[in-house]
Amino acid sequence: MKKKTVFILCLAVLAVSLHAKGQIEDPAKAAGAMDTSYAFGMVLGRDLKQLGLEFNYPAFNEGFRTAIEGAEPRYSFDEALEKVRAAFTEAAIRQAAENREREALFLKENGEREGVETTASGLQYEVLKGGEGKKPGPQALVQVNYEGKLTDGSVFDSTWERGEPAEIPLNRVIPGWAEGIQLMGVGDSYLFFIPSALAYGEEGAGELIPPNTPLIFRVELIEILDQGEEQVEKPWEPAPLGKGPDTP
Repeated sequence: MKKKTVFILCLAVLAVSLHAKGQIEDPAKAAGAMDTSYAFGMVLGRDLKQLGLEFNYPAFNEGFRTAIEGAEPRYSFDEALEKVRAAFTEAAIRQAAENREREALFLKENGEREGVETTASGLQYEVLKGGEGKKPGPQALVQVNYEGKLTDGSVFDSTWERGEPAEIPLNRVIPGWAEGIQLMGVGDSYLFFIPSALAYGEEGAGELIPPNTPLIFRVELIEILDQGEEQVEKPWEPAPLGKGPDTP
């Protein structure tokens, strides 16, 4: 969220600086400026819409022209930046709360579907194809095909689209993946419904995954490339009579 705020603020400042030199006389340059201006408007507009910010065109144009033409502003630039930051913060809090409510409803309804199982952690899964293949351990390196999407159906990643499976170390992935893959045997195909608490939480992941967003993955476990160095603790046994922990 902080990165997005800074990015948009930088775009706004850059837009002002690009146009602050006045009207462009050269028709070709004028056309280029118009094209660039439109692009800035699209980028800023998209991000503002995604955040659910209320927007007033006349007020925006007034503030923009004030900055470009050097007119007397309503308040200082620092005060303007503070208002923008406050609006972003408020919008982010509101969006996170709305996403949290949608997530809770989705997981509740999905968990009640026939064929969907829920683990103690909250991970939900559905077996599409099961078998008796060997299962990976927590340190394993596995080869998989997968497709990841949001609950609205939009796909954000897919090895099938790339035409090449991925090699995934289970000790370096989100908790929902690490837990889910260990349920699978080689050759199995599962659907995972991963709560945000087992994925990217309240921060989300860049532009692709908003805060408090559950993820849906269709995964095919192709091969276990390496089980890794699993630390197997020796089961506890009582010491022989007369030999405590300090006895050599």
